[in-house]
Amino acid sequence: MKVQTNVVFEHLHNSDKKIIVEQGGTRSGKTYNIVSWIIFDYCTQHSGKIITICRKTFPALRASVMRDFMDILKENDLYNEANHNKSSSEYHLFGNLVEFIGLDMPVKLRGRKRDLLFINEANELYWEDFQQLLFRTDGRVILDYNPSDEFHWIYDKVLTRDDCDFYQTSYKDNPFLSQDIINEIERLKITDNHRWRIFGLGERGQSRSLVFQHQECEEVKGKFLAYGMDFGFSNDETTLVATYIDGIDIYFKELLYRTGMTNQDIAKEFSVLGLDRRDEIFADSAEPKSIEEIHRMGWNIKSVIKGEINLGIDMMRRYRINLTKDSTNMIKEFRSYKYIEDKNGKLTNKPEDRNNHLIDACRYSIVNKLSKPNYGKYAIR
Repeated sequence: MKVQTNVVFEHLHNSDKKIIVEQGGTRSGKTYNIVSWIIFDYCTQHSGKIITICRKTFPALRASVMRDFMDILKENDLYNEANHNKSSSEYHLFGNLVEFIGLDMPVKLRGRKRDLLFINEANELYWEDFQQLLFRTDGRVILDYNPSDEFHWIYDKVLTRDDCDFYQTSYKDNPFLSQDIINEIERLKITDNHRWRIFGLGERGQSRSLVFQHQECEEVKGKFLAYGMDFGFSNDETTLVATYIDGIDIYFKELLYRTGMTNQDIAKEFSVLGLDRRDEIFADSAEPKSIEEIHRMGWNIKSVIKGEINLGIDMMRRYRINLTKDSTNMIKEFRSYKYIEDKNGKLTNKPEDRNNHLIDACRYSIVNKLSKPNYGKYAIR
């Protein structure tokens, strides 16, 4: 059987690594060729295997890669309705089971183990999602995506692995495109350079959904403003941030990022860090009992002013944000803290409630100090 393929098929056929990452622009043939490889290479060489093809949501999966899979089978006279369990979204092919799941199907997500995993549009997933899938995969893992994010766990935690092969493709690697499609893609050179880099060249772009822009610095400058603190315990980290201000620049330094801390542990850590007991520490008002207990230990800790999250975000964005380079967890949060997109891909003004424990601490110190009408009339220690 002769099948039309491009370099993506060859990448998969030739790679011997556990993880294969296919980053590419629009119409580079990533998904089509990955599905073709699964059908004509993997499934014809194996039997009794479980192959999982997934995406963030099942409706998106059904309208894209699942449709491609069925179309390829039909075009090559391989589709047999008796092998297609539509209610469970499974297909039996050459003695193998191919299942289609969305991460909005938690029962299947944490179900049986698999031998091959293909994650379509992998940059839609959170790191925790990927880990859960990886833990239940004995064999190879394939990821594909358009690189619309400037910062992502794929770049930091997957591409850095020794058992990962990375490939980048663009529409130029797909010899089967019509000239009309090529012209539309190349029109982006003139109309939208940002989208041209992502969808034309398959290069990493700058995420439009990031809440904050920031820069990194060696050390803080200016005058001390306050400390901000967010409580956590078993699953969430207890965090502490020192905030400084210098004109239009605001500086944040990560001091604490740790789970399992009792109030006694927190107070002891304040001493270890050398905090002055007179310095103001603004903490999450949802923990009044903890605030009172730490206050009775002699620390100047106060509840944060209640208010909208967007108020604190707006106040932070009035300044040029600087993060010290040793604030590694904080840098990761700022790189991944995003606004939620609606089902049509439009940005809302509501940030995701994750990757924000240190950011919340930053926000507490800003709101409680800079929202005061007399701020600036008196010296700040």
